[in-house]
Amino acid sequence: ERQLVESGGGSVQPGGSLRLSCAASGFTFSTYWMYWLRQAPGKGLEWISSINDDGDNTYYKASVKGRFTISRDNAKNTVYLQLNSLKTEDTAMYYCAKDSKGGTRGQGTQVTVSS
Repeated sequence: ERQLVESGGGSVQPGGSLRLSCAASGFTFSTYWMYWLRQAPGKGLEWISSINDDGDNTYYKASVKGRFTISRDNAKNTVYLQLNSLKTEDTAMYYCAKDSKGGTRGQGTQVTVSS
């Protein structure tokens, strides 16, 4: 049973926006920190954002800070990642996970930024 299912990816032009969602099941979502990671073509998996269990504290990789926003709705068992001002270098498969290394990640959702 997949515990994390990402959605919301797509193809956008530079400067565009997307909102990613990650639906969680099979565990007590509200007690876990949640993470977003990404893997660009030919590169390793990298952490980009975290949110604590109640959503009061958020953390970002420097290259996305100010452009991406993580949030969560514990009533819906869902974590979000709002992507604004997208750049070509943001092109990657995006994953959510309940661990910072991404070992529990879902199947991912593809984000492609190109003109």
